[in-house]
Amino acid sequence: MPDAVMKPVVQEENTGCAIASAAAITGLSYREARRVAGALGIHADDPLLWSGTDQIRRLLAELGVATGERQLPFSGWDTLPDCALLATKWHVRDGRPCWHWAVFVREAGSRYVLDSSRSLKNNLRRDFGRIKPKWYLEVFV
Repeated sequence: MPDAVMKPVVQEENTGCAIASAAAITGLSYREARRVAGALGIHADDPLLWSGTDQIRRLLAELGVATGERQLPFSGWDTLPDCALLATKWHVRDGRPCWHWAVFVREAGSRYVLDSSRSLKNNLRRDFGRIKPKWYLEVFV
């Protein structure tokens, strides 16, 4: 399999998956993406970052990346666009839906998921059967 072109970025905060995903998509470090997010008033500990899409869209737009306008239901790995933000580990906490952001990438003859979780041994994942996305946002890179 060819090497990945996009590289995973590990989140430095427990709830920093959106910032790490934006960093991976744009080729920034976590700290650089966190600085841009902070200037926009976006912080990893804000539940809106992992229970809504407005903040990740604003952050990516500031970094020059557009996203699709709608959340699309996940129906299979082959139906995803070449780059997508995946809502994984979807659950309800205190009456509010929450999820973990990860990035699906199809490039250079390969496909993989960039998962920022610090608990993983390898943040570039190809174990698609273990990842359970509920929906996704298309990312235009």
